[in-house]
This record gives sequence, C-alpha cells and structure tokens, in this order.
Amino acid sequence: MLTGLLNAWAFAAAIELTGKVTDKDGAVLPGVNIQIKGTNQGTVTDADGNFRIDVAEGQELVVSFIGYVSQQVRPGRQSSLNVRLESDQRQLNEVVVVGYGTQERKNVIGSIAKVDPTDVKSIPVGSFDAQLQGKVPGVQITSNTGVPGEAVTVRVRGATSINADNDPLYVIDGVFMNSNSMQTIGTGGKATSPIADINPNDIESLEVLKDAEATALYGSRGANGVIIITTKRGKYNQKAKVSLNASYGWAKAAKLWDLTTGPEHAQLVNEWWINTGKDTPSLNRTEANRPFRPVSEGGRGLPEEQQTYDRLGEIFQTAPLQNYDLSVAGGTATTKYYIGGGYTNQESILKPIAFNRASFKVNLDQKISDKVQVGVSNSFARTYRNQARAGDGPAGGLLQAALHTPTYLSPVNESGVLVGRAGFDNVTLLLDNYDVNSTSLRYIGNLYAEADILPNLKFRTSWGLDYNNYDENEYWNTFLISGSPNGLATANNGQATTWINEQTLSYRQKLGARHTLGVLLGNTIQSDVNTGTIATGRGFANNSFKLISSAATTTGSSSWSKKNLASFFSRIDYNYGGKYLVDFSIRADGSSSFGADRKWGYFPSIGGAWRVKQEDFLKNVAVISDLKIRASYGVTGNQNGLGSFAALGLWSGGSSYQGNPGIAPQQLANPDLQWERTNQLNAGADISFFGDRLGIELNVYRKYTSNGLLSLSLPATTGFGSYRSNTAEISNKGFELAIRSVNVQNGTFSWTTAFNVARNVNKIEKLQNPLEYGSRSLILLQEGHPLYSFWVYKQLYVDPQTGNTVYEDVNKDGKITVADRQIDGSIWPKFFGGLTNTVTYKGFDLHAFLAFSYGNKVYNHNKFFGEGGGARDAARVIFASNNARWQKPGDVTDVPRPDGVNVNNYRDGGSRWLEDGSFARLRNLTLGYTVPVRHISSLRIYATASNLFTITKYTGLDPESSASSAQNEQGIDLGTPPQPRSFQLGFNLTF
Repeated sequence: MLTGLLNAWAFAAAIELTGKVTDKDGAVLPGVNIQIKGTNQGTVTDADGNFRIDVAEGQELVVSFIGYVSQQVRPGRQSSLNVRLESDQRQLNEVVVVGYGTQERKNVIGSIAKVDPTDVKSIPVGSFDAQLQGKVPGVQITSNTGVPGEAVTVRVRGATSINADNDPLYVIDGVFMNSNSMQTIGTGGKATSPIADINPNDIESLEVLKDAEATALYGSRGANGVIIITTKRGKYNQKAKVSLNASYGWAKAAKLWDLTTGPEHAQLVNEWWINTGKDTPSLNRTEANRPFRPVSEGGRGLPEEQQTYDRLGEIFQTAPLQNYDLSVAGGTATTKYYIGGGYTNQESILKPIAFNRASFKVNLDQKISDKVQVGVSNSFARTYRNQARAGDGPAGGLLQAALHTPTYLSPVNESGVLVGRAGFDNVTLLLDNYDVNSTSLRYIGNLYAEADILPNLKFRTSWGLDYNNYDENEYWNTFLISGSPNGLATANNGQATTWINEQTLSYRQKLGARHTLGVLLGNTIQSDVNTGTIATGRGFANNSFKLISSAATTTGSSSWSKKNLASFFSRIDYNYGGKYLVDFSIRADGSSSFGADRKWGYFPSIGGAWRVKQEDFLKNVAVISDLKIRASYGVTGNQNGLGSFAALGLWSGGSSYQGNPGIAPQQLANPDLQWERTNQLNAGADISFFGDRLGIELNVYRKYTSNGLLSLSLPATTGFGSYRSNTAEISNKGFELAIRSVNVQNGTFSWTTAFNVARNVNKIEKLQNPLEYGSRSLILLQEGHPLYSFWVYKQLYVDPQTGNTVYEDVNKDGKITVADRQIDGSIWPKFFGGLTNTVTYKGFDLHAFLAFSYGNKVYNHNKFFGEGGGARDAARVIFASNNARWQKPGDVTDVPRPDGVNVNNYRDGGSRWLEDGSFARLRNLTLGYTVPVRHISSLRIYATASNLFTITKYTGLDPESSASSAQNEQGIDLGTPPQPRSFQLGFNLTF
C-alpha cells in the first residue's frame, strides 16, 4: 500500500518536459525512443525531433535510437531538455572477411554478403550450404532431395559453364575445400555432399563473395563465387567458456502421392484393355475378355472386388533426428584456443536411409612474441551414410517400387512368398535386405605463422590440407533384382587429397591525414591427388557370404589423377579521406590441365566506391545515415571439374590383343585447350536511413563467359568419341535487392525484418550444336536459350470427342515427331529470395524465415509414369489424377483415355507433366526463451519447426526435387523423397 501511495505522489509531482533530439551536427532525429527508466512509460520524437513527456524529479530518461549511442539523462525539475546523440558506427565498422584479409564494411567495394550462422543452424539438414537458402541475395540454393547429407545445388549469380563445374569455391580457414562428391556407387543419379562433413556449430561467420572485384584474388577459382567459412576461435585473456547445445526432434513427409485404390486401378486397366482393342481389333481385346471380370469367367475378379495395398506407408516413416555439440573456448595473454565436438544423427523419412556425423575441432593460436604468432586449425569428421536408391532406375529403387507397382497387386504370390511385380523389387524385400553404405573420414587443417616485419608490414605463411578417405560398399542378395541370380557385391575406396601452401606480404600505411594505402602480394601452390580402388564380386554360395573374396567371379580396377596449380596475386587499395575508395587486383594462375602454351591465365579486376554521406552537402542530412555508390569490373577463370589431363593425348592399358596385353588410345590431345574466362561488371549502392533503422543494398551485374569448356563429338571413324575444346559462350545478368529494417526497438521489445529478392537471366550466347541431357533428353542446351531448358512436345488439349491428346505440330507435316519438340521454360526462376522476421520480448525470441522462388519449371516425371499407362503399361496408371481421364464423348479434361496403342496419349516428353515450380516455403520457425538464472552465462530453451508449409501449384511432393545431382540434369522429379517437415526441442547452455 505504501508503494502505491509513493507512486501516486510521484505521478502527482510530475512535470511536463519538452525537448528536442538531434545528432552531433544539429540535424533533427525523428522516431527517437524516450523512456522513463524502470517503467513502461515513454514517447517518441516527432518529424521535427520534438518530444513531450511527464517526468518526476529523480527519474531518469533513456534516449535511444538505432544507429546512435543511447544516453541516460536525469532532467531534474527543468521543463525543457535538448539531447544530442552520437552516431554508433558499429554497423559500418563491422568487420567483413574478404579475399586474404578483412575490411570494415564501410570500406568494402565488392558485392559481399555476410551471414550469421546462428540464424540458420537450427535447420536440420546435413550440410550448412542447404541452411543458407533464401538468406543471400543472388545465391540460388536448391535442396534436390529430402535425404540428409546429399548434394545441394548452389549457384551464385547463375551458371557460367556447360562442362566445367558451376559450384562456388569453399574456403574454410584458408583451405580450399574439395566440394566434389566421391560417390561412385549408383543411387539413381544422386550424389553425397562433401560439405556435410563440416559441423555447422563450429562456424563463426560466413561471407559470400559474388562480384569479380571480391573474387578476383581467387582467380581461376572465383568464377562461380566464393564462400569463405571462418570457424570459431578463442580470445586472448578470456576465461574458459563452455557451451553445450542439444536438440532432439522428428521429421515426416508433409504429404505423399495420391494413388488410385485397388478398385480404381483395376477399372483403369479394363478401360486400357478395351480401348486398345478398339484401336487395333487384331489384338482381340474386348469387354468380354477384359482382365478384371468375374473369376467364374476366367478373370481376376471384378474391379470392386480388388484390395488396395499401401506400399508408400511401408517405406515412409516419422524419422528421429538429434544433435549434440560441446565446446570450450578461452585464452591467456599469449594463447587462445577453441575445442569443440559434435554428433548429429538423422534418419531419413524414407527407410532405411540415415546420416550421422561425429566431428572434432581444435583451433589454437600462440603468440611467440609481440611480433610473431603461429596457429593451427584442425577439423576431423567421420560421416556415415546408410544409402539407398532415391532417384532413377527400377532395380533397387525404393520410391519407384512403391509408386509404380499396381495398388491391386498383393505383395505375395499364390504361395504366400514375397515377390516383386511389374519389373520392380518387392518393397518389403528391399527394406529387409538393403545393404548400401558409405563412410567418410575427413580432415581439414591449416598451419600458419605470421610476423610483423615492420609496424605496417606483415608476412604470413600457411600450409593447408584437405584429406578425405571415402569407403563405400554394397551387397545385393538373391532376393533382389540386382543380385539375381547369385548375389552381387561392390566395394570402393577412394582418397582425395588437396594440399595448399600460401605466402602473403601485406602493407598498410596512413599517409598524412587523408590518404591510406594498402598493398598485398602473395603466391599459392596447390596440388590435388585422387586415387581409387574398386572391386566387384558376382556369384555367392548363399546370402550369408558378402565379402568380395567369397565371390565366384571377381573383377577390379584402380585410378589415379593429379592436378597442380601455381598462382601469384597482388592487390592495391587506396582510401582518400574515407570518401573515395579504389582497388586494383590481379592474379596469375598456371594449371597442369591445359595445353603447354595455354597453362597460364591472367585475371585482373578494378573497383571503386564513393561514400557520398561523407560529403559536406550530405553530412547534415540526418534522415540519410549512410550512402555509398560502388562499381567494379573484373575477369575470373574456371577449370573446376575439368579432368586432370584434359589437354593431353592419353593411352590406356588393359587392351588385350589375341590374348596378349596391349595399349590403346584413350583421349585425343588438344594443346590449345585453355582457361574458361568470365568477365563481370557490377554496380551497386548501399544506403541507410533514420540512424541505420532502414538499410537497402542494390546490385546490378552482367557476367559473360567466353572460351567455355566443352566436349565436342567426333565421327566414329576417328576412333574417339569426343575431345575437349573452348567453344561455348554464356551470359548471366540480373539484379539483387536486400532490405533490412528495425521496425520496433525499445527496452523490452524489438522487431526486425530482412528481405531479399534477386533475378538472374541466363542465356547461351554461342553453342555450335544443341546438347541433350537428362532422362528422355528432357533437357536441351541450345544457342539463344537458357541453360537447362526443357525440351517437350507441347500438349494443346485432349479432343473432347475422341479422348486423344492433341500436340502442336510445329513443322506442319501432319505427324508428331521429334521435330515437333520445342523449348518451353527452364529451371531458372524469374525471382527468388527470402523474408526473415525476428521478434524479441524480454526473454522471449521468435524467428520466422520464408524462402521463395517464382517462375521456374519442374518436370514431374513421377506423374508421367503414374499416368503413363496408355501406350506403355497398363500397370502404370496408378496416380489418382487418372480419375480425371476422358471416358466418353463430351468430356473436357487434359488427361486422355487409357490406351495401349495411341502413343500420343502418353508421349514421353509431353508438356502435360511440365509444371510451374514456383513456391513460398516457411523454411524455419523458432521460438526461444532465455531463462534468467544465476551462476551461468546463459540458458536458452527453444522449439523449432522447419518446412511447416509450402505454397505451390506443383502437383508433386516438392517443387525443389531433382532426380539427378548432375548439373546439366536438374529439374526432373523422379523417385525423389521430398524435404520433410520437422519439429525439434533443444537448449543452449553457456557457463
């Protein structure tokens, strides 16, 4: 009661206080938050910076504004108050990792995006690159499958090559990471992801370098962008800090395919039978001898008497997933350290696939003296995968066995024995006998030493190693098609070793009051060695014997390749008064893969920026916190994915002649083979308003690739199938827009938003002959069109009178042939990006992240097979969409009548199965609470959900699905499990 009386007295004694808030130069600040300390009472300044508030004597005001240093003011009994806020430069002074160094954000000229890993690491995927989807403008990331640890497609500002690799360069603690999958065992076109060997919890920061100015120092490695990963390290003079993170959850498919019931499927088969007989009377297929008629008449029973067998429910599961991380970091006056261990175990929603990773990380830095420091970075990982064919191919294909086996067919025969039907394995036998697995042992490490030779001159040398031992095994027993009749076993062991040595000499000097000059010189020596040994055994006494040594017939082979790269690079940057920024860089790369006179490539870049806010005419404009205009031009190269001996004429042994050993030509030499080159022009602007409360970044760019590496076909009379050349040209152009805003910010509540959208237009500018890729040549690469365009027969309609499909007759010859196929869309979206909202209230935090893509297309090959019973196979009319088929004259539909003769009704490559792949997906929703506890630094508990919903017109399970990981075969959905919907509970504890 006494407290209430005192508060009432204080309120009665309050006086009206008026005032104005300005910056240090006197410019008014609208929207400044003014709050009475310890209460919920407050106000904000108006458009002229004025405010009015009732305050009692002795009370303090907290004056805060985004982008400015907060002040606490005690007005006493005065009735007016003017407050000047100092600009908070933390955003502009944020350190960004660039090529071979760091810069303050305000001085960055290139297009570089920084990602905070804490924003995305709760998304339960195998590799951190998948977590970045929708977070970085201009970076298109596609998770082709819901299988954890499988390859993810990452494209930075489009694709620049047909035969060379389009993946970005990953640099982890200075080591160029090998991101090429080592998988050799076939899983339906899928590939494992080496990126999944990295524990996301060990990552401190991620920078994505996109334009030529930012990537040119990486020369031949930078054409596809660079992703720089910096792992966690301790701090000098820091008490040991222990962190424990743990989470457990579940994942399941948001939806499954809608299939016909047994009776519906049987009815479709009857119609197929009868329609085929009408079109070809000689087949003698009539209603009287239809397959599903009374048993007394010799049939299988009437359609309505058939049972429905659920195979999808047998192969899909609610999958558990768990993750644990423990780390300790700290340091003394001369030593700092970080030690971390992690374990991740994720079962797939598709049985029996599973992924687990155990990792160990040690980073250590030691000051030898005030001028010399040494350090090491060490990452160890063991990654195990229980694999299965989740892609194309009937033998061993889990999804295809479930999707394309008739729903009316019993899994057992008349004797009660489990059997496969319609050319596919029995699903139960597959699940019980699948034996395909791989184990990766990975080490990525770096040893460095740096010395301050002079106060402004620093030397650094480092040795890095990326070593991956990849062991994979499979055994197909006699119950499965691939193991028939006596079993099949395959074992492969491969090693990929990348070592790199670098030296850099950096100089930075302030000249007078306004001039700053920086110079960097460096060189790199890199070697990549790949070896592999594979053995196969056929014919086993029984299924208890699985080792290849037990096989009746064994074969084996081995491989070895080596590629060397020597590089020299330099950068000069100049800063005049914090207003005008210029830098120039050049890199020379020499590769062993190219012709004798073409080994060296030279890759320059130049960039400049104008910090307009520093000009006198803009300094006093308070509404604009910062304005910088940027432009750059540069050249980068590409040899990624090119064979180690691509330019050489090769011979191979093992060619027998009349029973004697011999050699034979294997590859035609091309001494003129040279670097693929990409020129890129970038222009951009960074602007922020209202004390950095609203920030906008805009980039426009044009990339043009010449000397594109390509395999050209040769006449068979030459004795060679193809040879490597430089004949393709490809362009990419587009824009990127990123907006961040602080919508609300006060003592207890905040709400921030980040939005990005990008567009990239890809075009093949020069290509001698069209190239066909993908299942049924569904992907066509043709001059004048984008890479990965779909090549289809364009379906116009289904004739309401006949029920037959009508296609566009392009050449008007009255027939539908391959000459009538045409390009209709591609995998490239018109726009893509992401939207993030973060809300905090006292100890609570809510994070919502939405990713979107608009305008891309997907070929629903699952649906083709599920509807394609007609001329192919009556057993395949299994999708429920067949229920909308034409049945009688006058029916209006796009699904033709079932027919085994009219090829057009189910023509492979028909546009009916080419669908809009646009989507908006709630990628992550996380609710957390930081518990106020004593004696520990922090305790946060949280619940997170991923892929809660997806808005799309695509009729398949997942518009991002792709049956193949090959870069020229994207966008074809066949036999691929979708990304799951998952839920997790976890905590973060620091003490």
